[in-house]
Amino acid sequence: MGKRLIGVLFFFLILGGCIHVDLFSGGERALQETTISGEGSEKILLIDISGTLTTSKDDGIFSEPSLPARLKEELTKAEKDDHIKAIILRINTPGGTVTSSDILYHELQTFKEKRNVPIISSIMDMGTSGGYYVAMASDYILAHPSTITGSIGVIMLTLNGQGLLEKIGIQPTAIVSGPKKAMGSPFRAMNDEERAIFQDVIDRLYARFLTVVEQGRPNLTPARIRQLADGRIYTADVAKSEGLIDAIGYLDDAVEQAKKRAKLGDAQVVTYTRNSRETHQNVYSHFDPPTVGPIGFPQINTNSMLGVLQGGTPHMMYMWIP
Repeated sequence: MGKRLIGVLFFFLILGGCIHVDLFSGGERALQETTISGEGSEKILLIDISGTLTTSKDDGIFSEPSLPARLKEELTKAEKDDHIKAIILRINTPGGTVTSSDILYHELQTFKEKRNVPIISSIMDMGTSGGYYVAMASDYILAHPSTITGSIGVIMLTLNGQGLLEKIGIQPTAIVSGPKKAMGSPFRAMNDEERAIFQDVIDRLYARFLTVVEQGRPNLTPARIRQLADGRIYTADVAKSEGLIDAIGYLDDAVEQAKKRAKLGDAQVVTYTRNSRETHQNVYSHFDPPTVGPIGFPQINTNSMLGVLQGGTPHMMYMWIP
């Protein structure tokens, strides 16, 4: 009975990600192409940009690469396939870290330089902050009628637990090489000079975001972009009227737009998967929702933003965090 109980506990520890078991000792499974719909020799590749944008690897029971690693792998495979004539990005994310957002954008831009094929972004529940940043690599942005987008800007999260530690009698000590080495520490309040340094970093990353939007939305002036980029979110109809997206529609409309821009008649819509038994009956199959909890706070794994709460390290985020 005791061995059985240990076995059950071990199983649930694996499912919870507390213990990682690599069931595929030969490495990550190779990508396999799956047809979702359509026919013909030419293809439109559907790529998911969903969940929190992070460079962290998913270490659940089935080891999966990080989102940037997966995107690069998919684009490398697509680059070698001359029948891939267009790409649709199915975006469903509140954003994520500055670096992961920028890597995804960079990889898509690099792919476009190598393969002159149209990229269409189709935003689902949300494509905010880093999600919108990634969409700037596309040639056409279409949003679902109930989409939330925008939130253009940067946020840095950290904690100040000094009062709590004092109440329980804990006195943290840090030995540093310089007076700014421990700035942003969760164990003490931030002073004005430190806040100014962090603000300068935020402003520089914000300027980079604005530049990316200027390149992706040439119909908007830099002055107008700055007015729109005050961090607020937009519904699809407002985003369209302001020029932040091109159209409102569904994934089928994105497929038709991809065909139109690639000058295709018949075409298959395909996706890449690592599970040969996984089936895709239509463009909404295997659709991952954004990782947002019932009160709107992103449910992010401990390898990404919740590391702020555990280790206290400030994170620079292109992310909507209500």
